[in-house]
Amino acid sequence: MRNVPNYLSDDLYIIGLGLCDEKDITVRGLEAVKSSSRVYLEAYTSILLVNKERLEEFYGKDIIVADRDMVETQAEEILRGADTQDVSLLVVGDPFGATTHIDIVLRARSSGIPVRVIHKASIVNAVSACGLQLYNFGQTVSLVYFTDTWKPGSFYDRIRENRGLGLHTLVLLDIKVKEQIEENLARCGKIYEPPRYMSIPQAVSQLIEIESLRAENVVSPKTTLAIALSCVGSDVGTGNDQQRIVCGTLEQLSEQPLETFGEPLHSLVIVGNRLHRMEVMYAEEYAEEYAVCRETWGRVASEAHGCALD
Repeated sequence: MRNVPNYLSDDLYIIGLGLCDEKDITVRGLEAVKSSSRVYLEAYTSILLVNKERLEEFYGKDIIVADRDMVETQAEEILRGADTQDVSLLVVGDPFGATTHIDIVLRARSSGIPVRVIHKASIVNAVSACGLQLYNFGQTVSLVYFTDTWKPGSFYDRIRENRGLGLHTLVLLDIKVKEQIEENLARCGKIYEPPRYMSIPQAVSQLIEIESLRAENVVSPKTTLAIALSCVGSDVGTGNDQQRIVCGTLEQLSEQPLETFGEPLHSLVIVGNRLHRMEVMYAEEYAEEYAVCRETWGRVASEAHGCALD
């Protein structure tokens, strides 16, 4: 007989919640939550589409919000007592989608605390909702907000490497949750910025800006195809879904009003130069439904990517 997990042992559970709401958790994850004496929700590397109260009602447990300060500088509070009682840390997406969570696992194991990880879907695999095949993706990159004095371009290098191999690039857009205001950093009190979520036009603008500075012809506003995604997997087909997929050239996406792309969180895919036949078929049947301009989508796919869409 197959062994049944023992939820009466004393462990730190790191539980993936998926992408959308309280019902995305796995049965095993929900059982672990119910067995825990304390439940934390990591709330700065990503967000769900529902609030903490919805989770508490469905899980039947009080939830402690673990902000950036707690996760990065007060991890011992999360680990406290996990060697004598179950403690759960809830993570949007998959537990190992951010290095922060790996750090917590290492800290727990170095303290002799058993760790159990319960996986769930993340944008890294759910991005296939746009019709591009996962094995044709290269390195995933993060795009942070530029400032007047800081415009990191390492993401541009990774996109160049991916496109050199013909691969697509998933670009994760920056979010700012409970970020301390810069001029307040040297003071005793803490004043935080309002939450910000990078939009698709902002992301495209920064990508084009780096291209203009580097001039390596990695992307072109008029001939590089891209796909914007938001709220992936949110009750698709129910009439209440918030999922949005928008296709076009970088230039076209940059010109769309914000409401075109739906609610955050947003992600952007830079389409690679090598497209599989099945991806072409998807473009024929489905992707054009999301295209800013169907004629341009088909023409650029054919001319710049060599896709036979007829």
